[in-house]
Amino acid sequence: MSDKAAKRARFEGVFDTIAEELLAYLKGEGMPAEAIEWYKKNLYHNVPGGKLNRGLSVVDTLEIMKGAALTDDEYFHAALLGWCIELGFFLVSDDLMDASITRRGQPCWYRVPTVGNIAINDSFMLEAAIYYLLKKHFRQQPYYVDLLELFLETTFQTELGQLIDLITAPEDNVDLSKFSLEKHHLIVVYKTAFYSFYLPVALAMRVHGIKDEAAYKAALDILIPMGEYFQVQDDYLDAYAPPEVLGKIGTDILDNKCSWNVNTALKYATAEQRQVLDDNYGKKDAECEARVKALYSQEPISIPARFEKYEQESYERLNALINEIDEDKSGLKREVFTSFLGKVYKRQK
Repeated sequence: MSDKAAKRARFEGVFDTIAEELLAYLKGEGMPAEAIEWYKKNLYHNVPGGKLNRGLSVVDTLEIMKGAALTDDEYFHAALLGWCIELGFFLVSDDLMDASITRRGQPCWYRVPTVGNIAINDSFMLEAAIYYLLKKHFRQQPYYVDLLELFLETTFQTELGQLIDLITAPEDNVDLSKFSLEKHHLIVVYKTAFYSFYLPVALAMRVHGIKDEAAYKAALDILIPMGEYFQVQDDYLDAYAPPEVLGKIGTDILDNKCSWNVNTALKYATAEQRQVLDDNYGKKDAECEARVKALYSQEPISIPARFEKYEQESYERLNALINEIDEDKSGLKREVFTSFLGKVYKRQK
């Protein structure tokens, strides 16, 4: 087993413990067997099985900051926080709002027979599990309230990003005049960067005992643009990565997504190119999709060249920010951020 596979397997082992604790809580509350079985299916269908990057980042960050291997107790608590991020209640509700079909190679939860709109309540129950677990395992810690505030604030930020996304780019009403690179920036920062990049590191910082608010500001100033770079990269790969490499078929054009590609195209398109976008974007038609993809590579839009320039500039800017970190003063380690950047720079999937 590779180091990466072993790390994942150890992390996944903690989930079984967490699931047992949550199911024991339901039993203790006198819930009927069918409700307990339903929640178990909800947990195991929606939580494990993804890339687990967010959750594993809590463990990795804490280990880097400690400068040594974590004890079993330290590992469990770091992994538990990681699983609190991975509980995935956003994904359950997001799939319902987007009318998505599959996630991680299986039907979206709301599409499982007998689930339907019960998925709304199931997403609430996944979110509530976070606060049950935090109270059970961190109530006596001096940073307990800091953990609560991080989850509550990041949840609100993510919901703000989701709101902008939903009202800007509804799948059934294409209006490219609502799109802009500024809107795209807000969506990705609030919907992705806070939750996927800042939250894992900030949680590990709290557990490690970092109290200086300037250190959190320094981390935020690096991780938010890194999260934005990651999402721009994701948008680019949706159109340009081969499906066998990406692991899925890109659908951003068909689904009227407010992606970096289309917003960049809108900014630089000629009047004739803009008309092609208006006529073809967001249509559930393979030929319309092909016309948009062809347009992306035309002058003066030139998405591949513009992305290459954006990627290089982002990499240089992020490295400059990382190099400004005063490790002695802040308690931060540059390696936390270089390891994050190393995982995403020039990724192909």
